Amino acid sequence: MQNTLDILDCTGARVGEYTIPAGVIELEKEENKNKGVQAVHDAVVAYLAGTRAGTACTKTRGLVRGGGAKPWRQKGRGGARAGSSRSPVWVGGGTIFGPQPRSFAKKMNKKVLALALKRALFERIVEGDVLVLDKFALPDHKTRSAVAVLKNINVADETVLLSVPEYEEAAVCATGNLPNLVLRRSATVNVYELLRFKKLVFTKDALDAFVGRLA
Repeated sequence: MQNTLDILDCTGARVGEYTIPAGVIELEKEENKNKGVQAVHDAVVAYLAGTRAGTACTKTRGLVRGGGAKPWRQKGRGGARAGSSRSPVWVGGGTIFGPQPRSFAKKMNKKVLALALKRALFERIVEGDVLVLDKFALPDHKTRSAVAVLKNINVADETVLLSVPEYEEAAVCATGNLPNLVLRRSATVNVYELLRFKKLVFTKDALDAFVGRLA
C-alpha cells in the first residue's frame, strides 16, 4: 500500500499529496494482517446496538387497569380461586416477563475503538475508496454546487461519506437534499460509517483531525 494520497481541489485537479501516518499503515505488515478485525466487528455491533430505541414496553399485572376486586369468593363455587381479573392467566390480564424499556448500549474500551477505526480506515485506503479534498468550498448554498464537486471527483453516482472539520452553513444546505451523501464532522465519524459508504471523502483538515483520534 502506498503511504500517500492525492489531494484534489473542487474541480478534481491534483493540488498536493497527503502522507498517511505510519501508525495507520503499520497494519500492512504480515504480523499485523489480522490485527483489529475483531475490534471492527465489536465496534459495528456496539454502534448498531446503540441505535436501538429500547422503548418496547408491556404491562405487568400491577400496571393493567382494573382487577382491584376479588372476582368471586374464595370457597364454595367449585372453581379455582382467583384474586384478580388481571392475573396473567386471564384474558385482559398482565404480561409475564414482557419487554421493558432498556438500553442496548455496549461499552467499548477507548483503545479497542481506536484500533477499530484504524483498521477500518486502513482497509478503505487499501481498496482505493478514500479521497482527500483540499477543502469543501462552495460558492453558494445550492445543491447543484455540491453535485458539481462530486462529479468533478467522480463520486456523484456512489454513496459518499463527506467528512469536514466543522459544519458550515453552505455545505449543510447544499448537501441536505442529496440522498446518496452524508455530511459528518471528523470528530463523529464512526467505524460503521467507514464501512457503510462506497466512497469516503475527507477534507485535508478533517483527515488530520480523524487521524488524531487513532492515537
